[in-house]
Amino acid sequence: MEIRHLPEAPTGIRPLAPGTGIDAHRHDTHQITYACRGVLSVTTSAGTWVAPANRAIWVPAGTVHEHRAHGDTDLRLVGLPVADNPLNLRRPAVLAVGPLLRELIIAYTQDPDDGGAERLRLRAVLLDQLRRSPEQPFHLPTARDPRLAAVCAILHDDPADHRTLAQLGRQAGTSDRTLARLCRDELGMTFPQWRTQLRLHHALLLLADGTAVTTVAHRCGWASASAFIDVFRRALGYTPGRAFTM
Repeated sequence: MEIRHLPEAPTGIRPLAPGTGIDAHRHDTHQITYACRGVLSVTTSAGTWVAPANRAIWVPAGTVHEHRAHGDTDLRLVGLPVADNPLNLRRPAVLAVGPLLRELIIAYTQDPDDGGAERLRLRAVLLDQLRRSPEQPFHLPTARDPRLAAVCAILHDDPADHRTLAQLGRQAGTSDRTLARLCRDELGMTFPQWRTQLRLHHALLLLADGTAVTTVAHRCGWASASAFIDVFRRALGYTPGRAFTM
């Protein structure tokens, strides 16, 4: 597949209908992608990053990536020169977006062709706010080993699958000890941590499609809606019911 190459990451507004996106491409400058409505996912060879309206995704220069919209998505793109890397990140990352940074991104993307002094001041404040934006551990890494990849695929297809690592390993033809080691080495987390991350990712996508909270909880493997709400709130800072009313 031919990968599109853009010398400069664009700045502006890109409305995306549910299920649509931007195919794989790369640019020679950095980019911030932010959905002020809907949920955005960015996928690279290293995994997937998902961001609702209180998160943005940092895409460093040269990274081959694709965007996907979940729900009716108002995508905002901010291109930044290679010299502007406020958090010194060399890999994609999910960043927290507070109320001020949200409004700065929305304002900055309204008229990307404006080169006036006011816009330059706006950009300077935006960069200051980015320096204060903590990275969020909301990355779903991709397995490379075929045995672990087979187990991950099973759970991608059915996040509510409650089988243990040993049971999943038997289906994949390997042991739970081997899979546990591969999780640490390739995913950078334990199997339970990865499975929770996967379920939260799926939950966000289902919520973006308008699925009821109780239905999302059961389809993603939580025993009750209250258990799901608790994990979701601890991970994202708000309840699932507020996810798309903010």
